[in-house]
Formats: sequence, structure tokens, C-alpha cells
Amino acid sequence: MSAGLLLSSTICFAIGISSLAFAWVLLAKSEQYPENSRPALFSLVIFWTLVGLTYLPTCIRTIAAYTGNMEMDAILYFISAVPFAFVSVPLVFFIIYIITGSKKTGEYLSLIFTLLGAAYLAFLYQSGIVGPDVSEWASLFSINSDIAIHIYLVGLFVIPTSMILGLLLLIFLQKLPKRIRYRTVLPLVAISFVFDFMLTDVIAIIDVVQVFSRLFVLIGIVLAYLAYFPPMTVQEKLDIRKYAANIYTFAVSDENAELAD
Repeated sequence: MSAGLLLSSTICFAIGISSLAFAWVLLAKSEQYPENSRPALFSLVIFWTLVGLTYLPTCIRTIAAYTGNMEMDAILYFISAVPFAFVSVPLVFFIIYIITGSKKTGEYLSLIFTLLGAAYLAFLYQSGIVGPDVSEWASLFSINSDIAIHIYLVGLFVIPTSMILGLLLLIFLQKLPKRIRYRTVLPLVAISFVFDFMLTDVIAIIDVVQVFSRLFVLIGIVLAYLAYFPPMTVQEKLDIRKYAANIYTFAVSDENAELAD
């Protein structure tokens, strides 16, 4: 097989390791954040952990495809499908919490998306998959269940994506300083990048599309890192004071409080 598969597996490995490392850094610095920000912070820790757990098995299965081990390729596809099915759960909690400030509301809605994720997996495992179709650049599978596809597209993808867009619109409608826009918009754009292109990766039927989707997921992780840990030049230009201690003030109420200072 072509070295393109090895390139794809390398990108997956970079995504997996960087996502898990990012989650660990956020968790390690959780004591620096205000108490009311921690539920949303922990939801992001879970989100990035699930991204990492999705792509590490994907890295190994791509190597398996390179070596011609199709059985292992399929097994690892099913393994990576588990964290992938629940990526939207912490994302929904994160968005609901920073809009409403209600932990209970976030938990209730997250439970609904947990059930949808479980339903997706149930139909996926029951109906199975078609493939792999191994090319020079990718190992492609097709989900053999229209119900599973529709559950993910309508329930687990469209709704969270609409929430992200709605939150971005809410932010843009407010007159906020550039430093606050940086601290709110860039993380949401990064999360959207990762979330959207993860789905594109899974449903891709063209090998090049899958490789570029993984590349954009990696770019999204870099954007997220820059959002939390901006370069010094950006800090100086946007006057981000004490950024290390206050990088997680996403809630609209917190932003308004900062404007009032």
C-alpha cells in the first residue's frame, strides 16, 4: 500500500495525542478557574478526551489497513465508534451551561444526547458496516444502517452545530472588547472545526476527503490551544491581562461582568 496511509495514521496519532494532552492541561489548571466556570471546563476536558480516544484507535486501524489486516481494521473501527458516538454529549452541556448557567439543564439535555448516541451505536452494531475500501490514502467504511446515519446527522450533529452557530451569533450581537471576542469566538470556532470534520471523516466516501478532514481536525486542535494559550504578541495586542488565570470566562454573564469593571 501507499505511504499515504502512513501519513493518514500519523495525522490521527497527532490528533489523538494532542487532544489528550490538551485535556490533561485543562484539567491540571482547573484550580485556576472560577468555581462557576468549572462545570463547563470539565465538559471540555471530556470533549477533548473523547476526540483523542476516537483517533488513537483510528491511527492503529489505518496502520492495520496499511499492513493488509482488514479484520483488525474493522474491529478498531467499531472501537473508535464508541467515543465518537458521545462527542456531542459534553459539547451540548458546555453550550447550554454557558448560555443558561444551569448545571441541571445541561445535564438533562446531555442525557438525551447520551441516549441518542447509544441508539446510534445499537443500530450500527446491529446492521454492521460495509468495507473496508482501502486506497492509497484511506481505509473507508460505509455504515449499513440508514437509521444510524439519520440519528447521528439529525440528532447528534445538526442540533449541536446549530447551538454553536446560535451562540456565535449571540456573541457577535453584543458589543464586546476584542479580547473577550478572542476568548469566546476562537474556542467555539475550534470546537466546530473539530466536531464538523470528525463527522466528515467518518462518512467520507472519497479517500482524499478523509485525509483532509483529519488535517482540519488537527488544525482545530491547534486553534483551540491558541485560544487558551495565546502567543505573547496576541496578549499584548488585545490587552489580555492575567490570561493564564482567567482564560475560561466564556459565560455571557461573566463577559458582561467584565465589561462593567
